[in-house]
Amino acid sequence: MPATIRKATIADTPTIFRFICELAEFERAAEKVETSIEQLEKTVFGSDAVVDALICEEAGEPLAFALWYYTFSTWQGRPGIYLEDLYVTPAARGRGIGTMILKHLANFALENDYGRFEWSVLDWNTPAIRTYDATGAKPQSEWIRYRLSGDELASFAKS
Repeated sequence: MPATIRKATIADTPTIFRFICELAEFERAAEKVETSIEQLEKTVFGSDAVVDALICEEAGEPLAFALWYYTFSTWQGRPGIYLEDLYVTPAARGRGIGTMILKHLANFALENDYGRFEWSVLDWNTPAIRTYDATGAKPQSEWIRYRLSGDELASFAKS
């Protein structure tokens, strides 16, 4: 049975949480995971959710997940999507699962007349970079990504 992609449901939350933890470990940042199954149930599947998620599975066995949120381009005057996480289990890597998910999301963007489909990758993750390069996506080297979080976010907000 070939791998299939479906919209994630609240019943998938423990799997999504496990995949997030595995991804964080792969990215050498396991200690930075702050979320929980309960938090994900609320933020991914709650009434105020601003993200979507999918599961890729084969014979009922989850192989991968993707989580994205919606963006907006003032220049295009259209929404887009930002892929926050794409994770393929080690046993399923090298089978085109990541590319299959990227194509699924690209089609989703086109079907909804979205102007952009964007994501980030760690500079040392060469297998992912090869996959992304093969899609025809272009790295945005002229932009520097900034982040405020934790103590820095609180300090700046109060200043």
